[in-house]
This record gives sequence, structure tokens and C-alpha cells, in this order.
Amino acid sequence: MRKMAPRKKGPLQTLQREADDIKRKVDALAQDVTRLDISDRTETLRRCTDLQNTVAETLKRLNKLTKADESAPIGNYDQRKRDEEERLRILQERLKTLTLQLQPQDRDAGPSSTEAEEDSAEEVSEEEDDSQDGEVEEEDDVAEDDDVNDEDADDDEADRKVKEDVMFTTKGAGSYLALSAFTGEEEGDLTVQKGAVLKILQKNEDGWWLAQDSKGNKGLVPRNYLKMISPLEQDCEDEDNSEEEQEGENETAKSKPSTSSNWDTVRKAITEIDATDVLSAMGAIPPGFRPSSLSRLLEEGTSYRASHYIQPKLSQSELCFRDLQLDPDSGKVHARLSRVCLTLTLWSGRMIPPPGVGLQVLSRHVRLCAFNGTEVLSNIHTVRATYSPSSPKTWSFSPRMSSLLPCLLDGDCFFRCDSDSPDLGILFELGITYIRNSTGERGDLSCGWAFLRLFDDNGALIALRTQELAVHGGTPYEGKADIDATSTKRGSSSGVLQQMLMSRKQPKLIVKLRSPNTRTRERLNLLPDTIIGCLSTVRLLALYRQLLADALLLERVTMQNADLICSAVLATFPEALDHPDLMDAFKKSWVVSENNLKRSDKKDITALKKLFENVYMSSVFPLLYSAEMPAPLWADESRETQRAHLIYSPIHKITVETMLSANHTHQAFDISQVTYDLLTSAWH
Repeated sequence: MRKMAPRKKGPLQTLQREADDIKRKVDALAQDVTRLDISDRTETLRRCTDLQNTVAETLKRLNKLTKADESAPIGNYDQRKRDEEERLRILQERLKTLTLQLQPQDRDAGPSSTEAEEDSAEEVSEEEDDSQDGEVEEEDDVAEDDDVNDEDADDDEADRKVKEDVMFTTKGAGSYLALSAFTGEEEGDLTVQKGAVLKILQKNEDGWWLAQDSKGNKGLVPRNYLKMISPLEQDCEDEDNSEEEQEGENETAKSKPSTSSNWDTVRKAITEIDATDVLSAMGAIPPGFRPSSLSRLLEEGTSYRASHYIQPKLSQSELCFRDLQLDPDSGKVHARLSRVCLTLTLWSGRMIPPPGVGLQVLSRHVRLCAFNGTEVLSNIHTVRATYSPSSPKTWSFSPRMSSLLPCLLDGDCFFRCDSDSPDLGILFELGITYIRNSTGERGDLSCGWAFLRLFDDNGALIALRTQELAVHGGTPYEGKADIDATSTKRGSSSGVLQQMLMSRKQPKLIVKLRSPNTRTRERLNLLPDTIIGCLSTVRLLALYRQLLADALLLERVTMQNADLICSAVLATFPEALDHPDLMDAFKKSWVVSENNLKRSDKKDITALKKLFENVYMSSVFPLLYSAEMPAPLWADESRETQRAHLIYSPIHKITVETMLSANHTHQAFDISQVTYDLLTSAWH
């Protein structure tokens, strides 16, 4: 049986191992100092200086690390990084003490190595200030669940060592800051004010923690209202409170080496609060809201968009396509079965907490994707929700319209995924796009998330039926946190009726899973193995894949030929796929043109492909590269209105004829608009 390759260690874990090695060397050095002779001081001092340089270099590398450097998600990343930094600071102070012991008593010869090391530490501090000026720590967003990380035993052992080292030198490790005021509603609750510092006595699994305030009052507080205070921050508060007494009683303390040589940087990192913390403390959003994880992935580029997944993928040998083949008998795309192929309908969202009055909501939406508990496995599809002001906690989808339903509002979706992960499922992120009334700042927030696992413990597909999914706060990596702590209940309920009443108050997302009918399944099997999208566009996507197969597998002179293919449809359709309003225009023109076909032509694949090209070039391509068309901006009503006016207005409608007129302005021509590069598309 072949052994599995060892798991690759991340940068933070590698640095933790280096810190363990440094600690062992410092311990050995301390033992040598206690029993060395006068003649051995020079060599031991050199070892101490080398270790100080190593610690300073390791601190510099640690402060340059970010969560994006890790190859896999790491739970409590920021806390682990702070603990590791504190451990290195402790080692640095121990080395300074050892250096003072090793220094000769005569100081007139020149500056000591300790002073040189302190100057070096100050330089490191300045570099850390520069590096941290550009960082915005979003601690609540990255507090991911440790179970998701699947870290090995060595990593857990390293974390235990870090915590043990920190516990001997810091205090207040159990202190938390109240992000917003909480008024106790039942006996045993602790009423706290915003900004109060609490000591946590007991952490209960139901989310209600036993806390003690500065006056000695004890009671239960919801964990969503609390944020951990760093031990260094607690020390700072203690130092600030006793600053006047220390000045009057001990003037000589100023000349002693500080226990924190880089306190300015640490203070700045501690007091740096992200936008979510500010809005939560203001009461503008419930404590369970977080910055949208899926929105950030969409902003990174096209890696999580449909335009990326619709392209054919090369095989491992890069000599053929893995997911695009032709049937030699019919000349059509060879149908490919996927592990999961289903359709789903977003039905409604219930008891979704709305934001406060300080935010103007521009869009309520649900983003969904394939997910295995650790990573996104497909493109991210977005469906916009509607709501009634009389019932702001209820979201609905697919509103009734006299015309064709826009793709962005259509709750009917298809889902294909070929991942073999046993934890494969569908991740739903309920989000809002907002603008702050006071500052005009835009942002995306996650109102909660729900995960539907598609396979049971035996590896069988779950029953395709209506599912009522619980919506949790936080992020999928944090675990199942509460969106709004006031909607939860401590302990077990006293009766069945109470349980039913509380269940009705829990946020839920209703979705309906179905098996596609025969015709829809045939078309879905022509698509890539993994892709999610609007069900009404399946027909167009299947025809595009047929055109791709003809150009790449049938019409090329040889399979080794990688020349550019002259086809504006193949080159630009993926880009149009990322613009829902352009796809709506394409879909509308297609329905009209297809209805005008003869019955025999509707079954003729050659006639359908030609119609596809004609409709696309007349309805979408002129709009895609028109200088008059404003660039799309998510959830901007004025921008969406301008684009819709140019798309549907008969007077301003852009056609091939208007493009050829002298009054029409064009974007600068680029060869990529009319040529398809198969290698670039397949590789990226």
C-alpha cells in the first residue's frame, strides 16, 4: 500500500517550529550561563547575540505573514499569530537579560551589544509599523472553526506550547470587550454597557457565557456581543490606570528595559477595528453579521465566475480536452455524466434579521456555490431577493412578471459538480450590499449562511425534496454561530410548545431540490462537469459548447494546431455570461427568433447554431464593446437603469447598423474581441 505524501506545512506552522527550536537554544544558553567561567563569556556572548539576531529576523518574517499566504484555511489565525509574536517577545527579553549578565562591568569602552540589539529591535519595530499601516485586521471574519482546518497533531502541540509560554508572562487572558450594550431580560442575565471589559468565568456551549464585570457582578452574556482582548491590551490598560502612581513612587523605572519594545505597534494593532465591529457596536447590524466571504472571492477576478467554468479544460497530458469531446456518430458534443446533477429553487428566507437604520440596503441576495467545508469548488452564482417593507424579515425569489424573468431574479438554478469529496454540498450565503448614510461608504455583508450536505454518511445522495435550512451567523469557517443572540435560548426548553415557538423565530432558508426532466438533463450533460447557473440559460450554454466543440475538435486542421480562431462569438460569450442584463437581452432575442423558426429547423442543430451566432452578434456583441454603454456596477440602481435604457430602448438601441454609422463611438479595437485563444482559455 502506497504511503500518502506528507502534508505540506504552512508558513505560520513552519515559523512556529522555528520558534520551538529557538526556545530550546535559549533554554540551553540559560543553563550554560549559570555555570560558565569568566573565560567562557566571549563565546557565550556571541551565541546570545546570534540568537537575538535570529529572534529579530523571525519577528520581522512573522509580521509580514498574512492569512493569504496559507495554502489551507487556519482557524483563529490572528490569535495564533499574536500568541507566536508574544512568545518571541518573551524570548527576546530573556536574551536581553542574559546579555546583561554576560556583559563586563566596565562600560567606558563603548556601547554594549545590548544597546546595539535594542537599536536593532527599534528598527524592526519601525518596519513592523510600516507593514501594519497597510493592514486592516478583520478578526471576527477570520475566526474560523478549528475543525475545518483538519490540522495535524504537531500543529496542536505547537499551539499548546505557545499558550503555555504566554500564560506565564501575561495576565487578563480571559478578558473580553463588549461590542454593544446588552440589557438582561431574565433573571441571571448580566447587563453590560458598550466598551465594558468583562472577565469570562465559564463558556457554555449554548452561546451564553458566565461573565463578571469590574464591579464584581456576575451573570450570563451572549457571546456574539463580546470580543476577546489581547493580554497585551489588558496590560496596557493596567499600566494606564497606574501611570501617575508609578511616576511619583518610582522614577528609576524609566531607565529599565521595557517588557514590550514595540508597544506602539501593538497598541495600533489592538485598537484597529474593522467596519463590521464599528457597525455592530453602533447597533447598525446584528452581532452575527460578517463581511461577505463570497463577494470578496468574486472581486479577486474571474476564477469564481461562470466565464471561467464554461471554458473547456485540458487533460493532464495537455494533448486533448478533459471535458469536451465529440460523438463521432452524431457530430454533437458527447454527453458527460457528473456526480451531482440537479435543479434547485430558492423558495424563501424567513426571519432574516434586517440591518439598522444607519444603513441603506442596495441589494438583498443569495450567493451559492459548491463547497466541501474547506474550499469553494465551483463558480459563485448570485440570485437577488425581493422583500416587502411590511415584512422586512421575509425574503422571496422569482417574482411574478408579465415578461421574461431576469436572470438575476430567477430563483430556478441548476447545479453540476463532479467533486468526489464526501462532504460535498451547497453553500448558501445570504448577503446585503449597503451604503452608510453618514459616510457614503459601500460594502457587502453576510447576513448568515446555510450549508446543505448532498451525501449521507454512507455516500448516498440525499432525497431531492424541499429542504428547510437553518441560517447561522458568522462565516462557514467559524461554526454555527447565532445571527442575533436575542433569538436564542439558554439550556433546554421547558416544553414542546416553547420549542415550537422558538423554532419559528430561527432564521431559515427554504430551498426545493428536484431531479431534472429528460430534456433538461440531456442539455445539462453537455455542460462542464462543474458549473452552477440560471436554469433558463441552459439552452444557450449547451449551444455555445457545441460551437466550441466544432471549432476546437472538428474544424482545426490538426489537433496540434494552436492558432487563434477567428470567432467573435467564441471569444466574447464568456464575458457576456458574467453580465446578467446582457444575458437577459440575449435570452429575449433568442426566444423571439426561435419562435419564428419552422418546426423542422427547431430540431436541426446546424440551423440552431447559425441562429445562435446571428442573434448573439445582433443583440449582445454591439452592446458589449459600445463606448456609450456604462461599465456595470453591482447594486447601483442608476447605473443599471442607464444600461437597461441602452439595451431595451428602441430609440437608443445599438445594432450593427448603428455601429456602422458615423455618429456611433466605439471602444478601441482589440484583437481579442474577434479571436479565440484556445490555449489561454483552457489554461486559465
